[in-house]
Amino acid sequence: MNSSPKQNIKKSKIQLLHQYYSYTGFYTFVRTSLKKAIPPTLIVIFLLWIIHNFVINFNVLFTHITTTFNPLSILAVFFTSESVLGLIPPEIFIAWADQTDTPIFYVSVLAILSYLGGVISFLLGKTISKLPSVLSYVEAKMEKYLKMIRKWGGFLIVVGALLPIPFSITSITAGLIQYKFRNFLLFGLLRFVRFYLYAVVIFNVL
Repeated sequence: MNSSPKQNIKKSKIQLLHQYYSYTGFYTFVRTSLKKAIPPTLIVIFLLWIIHNFVINFNVLFTHITTTFNPLSILAVFFTSESVLGLIPPEIFIAWADQTDTPIFYVSVLAILSYLGGVISFLLGKTISKLPSVLSYVEAKMEKYLKMIRKWGGFLIVVGALLPIPFSITSITAGLIQYKFRNFLLFGLLRFVRFYLYAVVIFNVL
């Protein structure tokens, strides 16, 4: 049976999109990002396993942290990190969540806070775009990311949400170029997928 004109048009659009991302180097960027991001992530998980088994048991460590510090304080530190360039690896907080009484609940809270941290970063980028003196400085520092998000838009946000690269930087860049907020919120939801996938790995390693 012959395909309908609509199907042919849809197929041609997909092909054109594929050609565009191939030509502009998007797939190469994803492969390079994975090569750079996966080894450090595996190293962090491996180090957590080493520390857990040979240095200090995380059950003891995180029980001490939980009884010493209010969970809200720990979550506040994580939220601050996720809102400002992702300075602390989320894996550490996921490992902490595993030692709580309700690990899935806390992983979900971490995912929500990471998502909201991205939103704050996006709004920060949008605010900076309206301050010429600050904008010129930030554009010089983030020139590489600005070029990429102008070329690839939502797909770069997907990469930032899923891969172990700072989601905050991607979010700030999206705000700087006035990317559609609604689309950012939609693509950013993949942040939840990342946290649950990492939780599965870390929960089974530690």
